[in-house]
Amino acid sequence: MFALDFKPYKALSLIALSIACLGRTLSSAQPSGPLAASQSEPLNFLFIIADDCTFSDLEIYGGQAKTPHLKQLAREGMLFERCFQAAPMCSPTRHCLYTGLYPVRSGAHPNHTYVQPGTRSIAHYLKEAGYRVALSGKTHIQPRSSFPFEYSNDRTGPSGAGNPDMAAIDRIVDQCHKSKTPFAIFACSNEPHTPHNRGDPKAYPPEALELPPLFVDTPQTREAFSRYLAEVSYFDGQVGQCLEILKRHDLEDQTLVMVVSEQGNSFPFAKWTCYDKGLQSGMVVRWPKIVQPGSISGAIVEYVDILPTFLDAAGVNRPDELDGRSFLPVLLGNSQHHKTFSYGLQTSRGINDGPSYYGIRSVRSEHFRYIRNLSPEIGFRNTMMKSNWWQSWEKAASSGQSHAQAMVRRFQYRPAEELYHTTLDPWNLHNLADDPNHQFIKDSHAKALKAWMEAQGDEGQATELQALDRQWKRASLNQSQGQ
Repeated sequence: MFALDFKPYKALSLIALSIACLGRTLSSAQPSGPLAASQSEPLNFLFIIADDCTFSDLEIYGGQAKTPHLKQLAREGMLFERCFQAAPMCSPTRHCLYTGLYPVRSGAHPNHTYVQPGTRSIAHYLKEAGYRVALSGKTHIQPRSSFPFEYSNDRTGPSGAGNPDMAAIDRIVDQCHKSKTPFAIFACSNEPHTPHNRGDPKAYPPEALELPPLFVDTPQTREAFSRYLAEVSYFDGQVGQCLEILKRHDLEDQTLVMVVSEQGNSFPFAKWTCYDKGLQSGMVVRWPKIVQPGSISGAIVEYVDILPTFLDAAGVNRPDELDGRSFLPVLLGNSQHHKTFSYGLQTSRGINDGPSYYGIRSVRSEHFRYIRNLSPEIGFRNTMMKSNWWQSWEKAASSGQSHAQAMVRRFQYRPAEELYHTTLDPWNLHNLADDPNHQFIKDSHAKALKAWMEAQGDEGQATELQALDRQWKRASLNQSQGQ
């Protein structure tokens, strides 16, 4: 462990927050005139999303997973260092992404959820603007009336959730090219979600891997991590297939491509948590002749901002009710800042093999993450605890290995408040919540989090206990029974 001494940080933080607030004001400014209107060809969108992929495992972020297509894309576009989502689970993440609304406000805060009646999505906005809007692969969104995409899915592989249907994507791109119809295609992978059964694990010999510092080093852990990294590379291959389709139809220059990694993997301290590895996402954007090739942005952006950004880029009017804000000025190189804070929450009630309730709320600034655990008196659990590698952790802990004991307990039992310096401590190992030198930082972040929750109608524990009523299966059952 290392000691952190930030006595001067109070003054510095005031300056930093002032600068960030100025950046926020600048980033909210609209571009001068609809950008798309000045282009000779309509702008297309290709959005590609992984499933349960920790951003820092990608080669473009210094990780071990070989991702040559993403590496090339980053050379051709902009890589974001501080992209975040509002929830570390698939369903609330995707509802937030497509609606531009944070999870509690839309009603989609648990997993396997659905939005409030009448909620509109990017499919509505772009279709009304003349776009053909398609989603191929994993969905996890309900009801379909709020998400009127043109759907396709490749369920021929071993994964029941499906993957992008490359033939369907190619057909849509070809038809749109010939009819001169702009398109927005969302290619939604199921990789590297468990089971990790795709890709070539031989490319990642277990004994040669560098395990994250939070992992317990067992043969089962190394073997599982090897299979996961292989599946990350498989996802990169899907990215390559999508990019090849654009190239084949000579539409690279007319298409904004965005690739994101979604929430962290299903190993501990990532998915289902509000640590950085759970809520931070990779993001790469290529927009020929607009986005500077090889550029890197440190601006804080969120998934909730993607919808308004796409609408701005297409020259489509944005509805006032969105929570997200366009980061088009960042893409254009007109601003280096976007937001002062990003926000996140985890609703554990209703997850597979989860606790009766275990709510988490979090706020992230440029250098700090503050976490509020709503029920620290109970233990956290989930379905991954049935895995052989987790059982190997428990066995190591029971045999007296101190690191295993610490990690097993840390994952299940957490304090009411956590604070981490994310720049110096990217794995969120050293909790500064009780450090006297960081009380100003903690208090300012806690205040920002409280204000966000109040604005969203988030009542904390009361909202957590309503989670089962916000799951689609229960809603469907109640409708069928006339309730």
